[in-house]
Amino acid sequence: MTRQDLADLARLRRARDLIDREYARALDVAEIARTALMSPAHFARRFRAAYGETPYAYLMTRRIERAKALLRRGDLSVTEVCLAVGCSSLGSFSARFTQLVGETPTSYRARNHDGLAAVPGCVAKQVTRPRREPSRNGEAPAVAGA
Repeated sequence: MTRQDLADLARLRRARDLIDREYARALDVAEIARTALMSPAHFARRFRAAYGETPYAYLMTRRIERAKALLRRGDLSVTEVCLAVGCSSLGSFSARFTQLVGETPTSYRARNHDGLAAVPGCVAKQVTRPRREPSRNGEAPAVAGA
């Protein structure tokens, strides 16, 4: 691996960390790419090559992971959760949630989650992680490190 590749990976990690920290606010690829000191197109290609999904898909996965945790608590409505995780459209949020989780946010919220009560948050996050979406052209998603 070249020195440039290592530098790119460090910048990509910085951008991914931004997504992890700031998932609840409006983020676009151009802003995230600036964090990585790359053009938006180059950043999107490098991010997908490094992590197996687009920056937007990664952002939505983070939002849905957080939404699942908030819905399991049961004290917020689906609309409140939608807004809390940075989505501005309830319809788009519900559609994406259903696509990634396999059930609607309302049915997920209503389900019994007592089995996860004694599980540490880091483990619950892994167990309940939304599945990865297929690419728009129907190909299976790339797997990082494969």
